[in-house]
Amino acid sequence: MRTIGLARFAILLPVVSVASLVGAQSAAKVNRYGNPATMRPAPTAGAISARDLQIRLYQFADDSMQGRQVGRNGNRKGTDYLAAEMKRLGLVPMGDNGTYFQSLPYHLRKFTASSRVTVNGNPIAWNQDVVAVPGQRAPRAVTGAEVIFGGTTGDTLMQISAAEAAGKFVVLLPAPGRRGAGGPQGPQAFGGGSRAGGPPAPSRFANAAAVATIDLDDLTLVQRAAINEPTVASQIGAARGGPPSGAAAVVDTIAMLRQEIAALQPQATFRITRGGAAALFSRTRLENIAAGTKGGTVNASLEFVELPTEFARNVIAMLPGSDPVLRHQYVAVGAHNDHVGFTTPADKDSIKAFNDQRVRWMLANNMASPTIEVLMTFRVNMDSIRRVHPVARLDSINNGADDDGSGSMGVLEVAESMVAMPVKPKRSTLFIWHTGEEAGLLGSAFFTRNPTVPLDSVVAQINVDMIGRGRAEDLPGGGNDFVGVIGSFFDSKDLGETVKASNSKQGRPLALDYKFDDPIAWAGYNNLYGRSDHFNYAREGVPVAFFFTGLHGDYHQRSDEAEFIDYPHYARITTLLRDVTVDVGNGPRPRLNGSKPARPKPIP
Repeated sequence: MRTIGLARFAILLPVVSVASLVGAQSAAKVNRYGNPATMRPAPTAGAISARDLQIRLYQFADDSMQGRQVGRNGNRKGTDYLAAEMKRLGLVPMGDNGTYFQSLPYHLRKFTASSRVTVNGNPIAWNQDVVAVPGQRAPRAVTGAEVIFGGTTGDTLMQISAAEAAGKFVVLLPAPGRRGAGGPQGPQAFGGGSRAGGPPAPSRFANAAAVATIDLDDLTLVQRAAINEPTVASQIGAARGGPPSGAAAVVDTIAMLRQEIAALQPQATFRITRGGAAALFSRTRLENIAAGTKGGTVNASLEFVELPTEFARNVIAMLPGSDPVLRHQYVAVGAHNDHVGFTTPADKDSIKAFNDQRVRWMLANNMASPTIEVLMTFRVNMDSIRRVHPVARLDSINNGADDDGSGSMGVLEVAESMVAMPVKPKRSTLFIWHTGEEAGLLGSAFFTRNPTVPLDSVVAQINVDMIGRGRAEDLPGGGNDFVGVIGSFFDSKDLGETVKASNSKQGRPLALDYKFDDPIAWAGYNNLYGRSDHFNYAREGVPVAFFFTGLHGDYHQRSDEAEFIDYPHYARITTLLRDVTVDVGNGPRPRLNGSKPARPKPIP
């Protein structure tokens, strides 16, 4: 589930990371929900069951998946798992080039090992004494640039002027406290970085040929090389900028043109050792060097490459329909395969206890958000936690067991169940696990703009996002029978009636709750219609139904773990999901209510 303006509050404790749980023996003890802390992978069967969902979700929401964040290696791991399951089930690949994957245009950008930096013709050891920091685009050339010492980062009173820096290879000492920082540093360290979505921020070094910061010495050789090995892929290049902001801004077309050029061909940024910097000035040591001191002549051969990556992929598979005519129409069933990655480690049990207390307060106060004064009154009973877990379970991974591991594994369970059916639905079923939902519904937007089947042949899209909780302790109206249904009657009365009829045939029908179709008093819940992947299908005129069990206290927290899921309830919703899919696959094509494109209801 995509976040829109929701505040988050958690207790942070001393940090370590947690080892992978995959393959670990199930714990003898279970928690208050009847779930173990860990579970071994095991075979699954064709019948939908709480056990199968549990086996799947403990794998998909494991720490080894690194939070499945789009643009990171964890997303590749999660999508590899899904594709392997599709292959095992014998479903038809419907991605790119006969695969199960539809790759989004994410790239890793770096400089190749053939890149070089020389001063007066003498090389400086690449990735040892000097490292180029890759950005969104290839930097402009550094040819015959005179070296000049610019001063200390952030100390503008002692730095050289913009005129002195123009066209030069500027060398800077890091600001106090920044020396040896392990993360990549670019122009932002001295005020020349790019604003998101715009041109570089003003900097007195903006017209320099390149800028190098002396801060490599405290890093190992492996850490130095890693600066040029990005772990996060990006989707787009630097955006073209507009005129300066502000009521008093003066439109200077020459300045605007320079900003545009700087955005399209940015300044080269380097990190360098003290020894490498000394070589730039033909010295053995760098002590007592004054701002404005001149050095040798630098030439840099920087070979910049953009490599497509597997860190952002939709997974798409198809179960062919049984009717020779209707099999060319599709019922799309989807969930999102990504989550929000990893963050600062903390004791997830104390986070869980705090979140439970916060939600109890909200339930007692009409779902109002607690103020900071109220939050400061909460007390977590660590003694009771330590009796269950004597050693703090420190965790840095946002596993997203419910968001949207539950939806993803629910769709996978439906796929296995339908494969086992002796007679398949008349229409074909398209199983789609979208990526990048958390980053702005990216995967569903990409598919609807680049569909692998004709989009007008998709008769309905059934979306599931967070279907693993919904207890009375999670939200008002929650309970053993609760499930929210969003968009079905709003978009298509036909689809809404099908969902209702499918539910009535259950041995124990669920209580379908339609309140999220309308604005409600709980600020964090408004516009759920526009906050998950079904929305992009609705915009294209495809009838949608979205199943959801609520934003609980562990939403987007390290405590959203497989051990806190309500598996019996989850299995009932998954069974309904399968039955709705089959009934739409066999029934009349759902008609829209007359709104195309669909749009969310206005929020007052």
